Amino acid sequence: RPVVVCGDLNIAHTEDDIWNPKGNAKNSGFLPHERAWFTDLLNEGWVDAFRTTVGEGEKIYSWWSNRGQARAKNRGWRIDYFLLNKPAAAAMVDCTIVRQGGIDVSDHAPVVLDL
Repeated sequence: RPVVVCGDLNIAHTEDDIWNPKGNAKNSGFLPHERAWFTDLLNEGWVDAFRTTVGEGEKIYSWWSNRGQARAKNRGWRIDYFLLNKPAAAAMVDCTIVRQGGIDVSDHAPVVLDL
């Protein structure tokens, strides 16, 4: 049966998921053991819906600090995820992060999964 796990995991998994990987290398959310844990999840068969849809190399974020105009400068992190098991991944049509079209009422952008 399809299983979907979603939420703010507070981990930027790869260098594509964070605007300044070198500057954040020692910060919580981008530490080696956190990233390794996430890699282990994927190796167990979970699918990162957004990264599967968009592919590697795309720096699209879901969270920005409220300081220093981070959102306006697109200095963010992708820390909000949909993780899918194989049956759910087979039903996936699209996964997007919505940045346009409204007032920025949160430091996170909605992540939308279409099954």
